[in-house]
Amino acid sequence: MKELKNAILYKGSNEFTKQELIGILVVKLRLMSVKEAKELIEGSIERGIIEERDGKLIINEEILEKEEKEEDIFTKMIAYIARKLGWSEFEVLEDIKKFSERYGTLDKRIVAYLYGVDKGIDMSKFKDKLEV
Repeated sequence: MKELKNAILYKGSNEFTKQELIGILVVKLRLMSVKEAKELIEGSIERGIIEERDGKLIINEEILEKEEKEEDIFTKMIAYIARKLGWSEFEVLEDIKKFSERYGTLDKRIVAYLYGVDKGIDMSKFKDKLEV
């Protein structure tokens, strides 16, 4: 999500053509490959962060901000769990993928919280930050 925010800051607008946004993310800011930029755009459209109107991509900054906050909490939980277990963040993420199969489509932040509790980690510092 930070990539989209950086693109807005770079251009000074939240309105792009698809090629322009890809160019900014790949060439100007050097944040990702063309394939990754296309995947980011498609995923953002699916989640409602980007809206397509009249051949333009419009980034909804309110939804982007909300997504960033959610990502930030999830990232902090993963780092905290990894530190407590003495694992890498990648190992924690891989194990959470397996763990999440029990819960179906439950929000990833809730799954990370439950995972930490399941591993015997005190996750109380994150409890108030989760919106249920």
